[in-house]
Amino acid sequence: MSDPYETTEQHLERLLRRALNSFDLPDSTVERLGTALAHSSSLHSSHHSSVLHRETYRHTYLLSDGTALSLWELVHGGPRSAVGPHSRTEPDPRHHELYDDEADAHVAAARLTGSFGEVLVFGDDGPQADLEILTVLMAAPPAPLPRMYAPDNSADHARRVLRRAENSDGPGEETARLLRAAFAHHITQVFGRQCQVDGRDAGFTLYEHAFLLLDGSETSLWEVEHTATPDGRHMCEVYGDEDTARGAMESRTRIC
Repeated sequence: MSDPYETTEQHLERLLRRALNSFDLPDSTVERLGTALAHSSSLHSSHHSSVLHRETYRHTYLLSDGTALSLWELVHGGPRSAVGPHSRTEPDPRHHELYDDEADAHVAAARLTGSFGEVLVFGDDGPQADLEILTVLMAAPPAPLPRMYAPDNSADHARRVLRRAENSDGPGEETARLLRAAFAHHITQVFGRQCQVDGRDAGFTLYEHAFLLLDGSETSLWEVEHTATPDGRHMCEVYGDEDTARGAMESRTRIC
C-alpha cells in the first residue's frame, strides 16, 4: 500500500484518483488535505473469505497547522479466480472507497460483509416460495449485543445519515432537531441478505443507528440500504422505527 519514495502529495492524489466515492468527501476536508506535510498508513481491519476480500486502511496526515486528519480507505473485491492453462489464480479487480468518518467506513465495511450471505430467489417458484422468503426478510433479529456508545461527533453522524436518505417518508425536522443533542452513538447491522428479485440481483441491509442524547435518553434511526431499484443502483432509506423499515424492505421486494 505504501511507496517509500512517494511524496505526501502523490500519495493523496493516488488515493483520491482511485476511490469510487472521492466526490463524496466534504470540500472542507479536501481543502485541509491540500496542506498535508506528511502521512502515515496502517491496516486497521480485514476480512477474507471464499466470496469476499476486504481491508480497511487508516491514512493519517499531518497538516500545516499542526493538526492531524485521517482518511479511512475501504478496499474490497471478490474471490481469486482461476485463469490460464494451468489454472493459475488471479485476484478480481479491487474497488476503493474513502471516508473521513470512521463510523461511515465501519458501516460500509459491514454492508459488504453482510451482503454476501445465502442467495435467495424471488419470483421463480410461485407465491408460496415468495411468501416464505419474505418471512425471512421480516423475521425478528436475534437478541442484540449490549450497546457500547462511542462519543465521536455523533450529532454530525446523525446529520449524515439523514442527509443520504432518499425516501420522502423518513424522519422530519423534529427528529433532526432532537439529534442535534446526540453526543454518542452505536451502529448495529440488524439484517443483511443478498437476493434475486424477479431475476435480478438485489441486496438488502438494515442498520440501527442508536444515539445517546445529552439528557440521558436514547433514540434510533433505522437505515435500509438496498439495490432493489429499476437500474440496480444503490439506494439508502431512513426510518424512525424498525417496523416501518422492515415494511419498506418488504414493499421493495414486491415492486421490483
